[in-house]
Amino acid sequence: MDPIGLVEHLFHEYGYLVLLIGLPLDFIALPIPPGNSTLTYTGFLAFKDVLHGLSAIAMALAGSIIGVTITYVIGYKAGMPVIERYGHWLFLKPELLEKTRRYYDKYGDRLLLVSFFIPGVRQFIGYFIGIIRVPYRKVLLYAYTGVSLWVIAFFSIGYFFGEQWQHMFSIIEQYMKFFFIGVAVLAGVWLLVQVRSARRSRSKGKVRSRG
Repeated sequence: MDPIGLVEHLFHEYGYLVLLIGLPLDFIALPIPPGNSTLTYTGFLAFKDVLHGLSAIAMALAGSIIGVTITYVIGYKAGMPVIERYGHWLFLKPELLEKTRRYYDKYGDRLLLVSFFIPGVRQFIGYFIGIIRVPYRKVLLYAYTGVSLWVIAFFSIGYFFGEQWQHMFSIIEQYMKFFFIGVAVLAGVWLLVQVRSARRSRSKGKVRSRG
């Protein structure tokens, strides 16, 4: 069954519970149903008056926030001990996580506002911010705001485009894919430049110390 057909079937069987139970599963990395198409179809059902719009948004927000919170708590409670014990098998050392945490301290809060729009990242980000021990007040401010923007954006596609929602959804997902691939490439280039710059600085420092 294709993703859209699956979402339609689940809504027919379970109604609002798809949002309250299904969306947390998407965040836990069991995307059944897939989050983007679920929210867009929810908007379409609200457009058709099958679902009450405000109730649907409220349930979607609740389900998404539950998903973020569960993954954050799992990462916070279990993540670092697991990394310390088994991280070498995954090439994840505590030192690497500490370096990642420092990068997050500099840029991460703002990235949380858009990270939920990226499939794959959405299923990982809650665990990650838990593992690096991001304070809950920042999760409350940035992660919950980011997930709310995600819910409203994809709900709006279905609600405002109505019968054309599937066509618009496919176009938007395609452009988002190209956009985030471009962002990833630029980020990789920027990181490479930063690494080379740091190496040159260390090399110059060694030369000066010898002189």
